[in-house]
Amino acid sequence: MRTINREQVLAEAGHVVLLMGGTSPEREISLLSGQAVASSLFSLGVHTTVIDVGENIVDELRSAAPDLVVNMLHGQGGEDGVIQGYLDLLQIPYTGSGVLASALAMDKVKSKQIWCQMGLATASFTVLHDDSDWGAIIASFERAVVKPICGGSSLGIAVVDSPESLEKAFTEACGFQQGVMAEKYIEGPEYSTGILDDELMPTILLETDRGFFDFSAKYIDEGTRIICPAPLSIERMKAAEALVQGAYSALGCSGLARVDFMEDADGEFFLLEVNTVPGMTSHSFVPKSAARVGIDFDELVLRIIDGILNG
Repeated sequence: MRTINREQVLAEAGHVVLLMGGTSPEREISLLSGQAVASSLFSLGVHTTVIDVGENIVDELRSAAPDLVVNMLHGQGGEDGVIQGYLDLLQIPYTGSGVLASALAMDKVKSKQIWCQMGLATASFTVLHDDSDWGAIIASFERAVVKPICGGSSLGIAVVDSPESLEKAFTEACGFQQGVMAEKYIEGPEYSTGILDDELMPTILLETDRGFFDFSAKYIDEGTRIICPAPLSIERMKAAEALVQGAYSALGCSGLARVDFMEDADGEFFLLEVNTVPGMTSHSFVPKSAARVGIDFDELVLRIIDGILNG
């Protein structure tokens, strides 16, 4: 990856405000990510103010008068273009993607529609409603993954294989109030690739004994196996990276993001989603991937900031 001038970044960072927490279902993960990044900024000597985002965020931002914002808000309000819109109005530079890319990436249906239009492979899907034909969907998909359309951190996700379990999973996922979709279940390995300012990090292979990669596998289970770099041939890795780069570019993403995808039994790759504010916890994939190429956590944070200063 490109080199950065560490001293220059530290000198030019100015007053950084770190946003974390918020009110989305992903609040607790956001707090963990935010605390990890804040600790790094403090240790680097960056003038940093941490804000747990609530109703008075606009007034707090105006009062803090930051030179730039590091956004560690996961989920609704922080990853969907809302806080990005506030920051644009306040003319404050911020990490991550802009309003449109954030909104598109947060909406899994819109993302998949764009990818399909661009010829990028993604699993078949349908939006679920109270009057959906549960039997017809199972007949078509055989097994399905039910997930909130605008959710993250694998919250509200279930794998189902019967009309009854599909309807039940739909009802439970409705509790996240984000719309619900069903996606054809792909039997095979799951991968994740971090991107920072168009530069790809090593792809990670994810393994879990939990049946599928749910919230516990991501953030709790110490038995989750993260293999980096993923054991793919050079040719297969090029194909995967082309798909990842295409997904990122098609949505207009910028700064740091993470692309998740699957591989089926025939060796074909299928996009799952793009996370425009990927986790930065001890369990998170991006820091682990960066470390594989000699970028420790502090340098990763500096690279994220450098992308704003020199982007």
